[in-house]
Amino acid sequence: MVKLRLQRFGAKKNPQYRIVAADSRCPRDGKFLEIVGTYNAVANPAIVNINEELAIKWLKNGAQPTETVKNLFSKQGIIKKFNESK
Repeated sequence: MVKLRLQRFGAKKNPQYRIVAADSRCPRDGKFLEIVGTYNAVANPAIVNINEELAIKWLKNGAQPTETVKNLFSKQGIIKKFNESK
């Protein structure tokens, strides 16, 4: 099953995250299928860059977002657009 989840990268005590489409059986920082966006929680305010077209494509293909990614998508309005396009 494909999941949309966060993949950590960046320096020690300075985490940054990629929002990736990955097989649920792969490790967190392991192999992924495609990068959907980035998320920097350390910045004030948090910086979120998401490619809406890719996110909606993966949601239409049945990818399940984790709770954190789902919250990020909701704040960006992607979940609403996905539900309207159904």
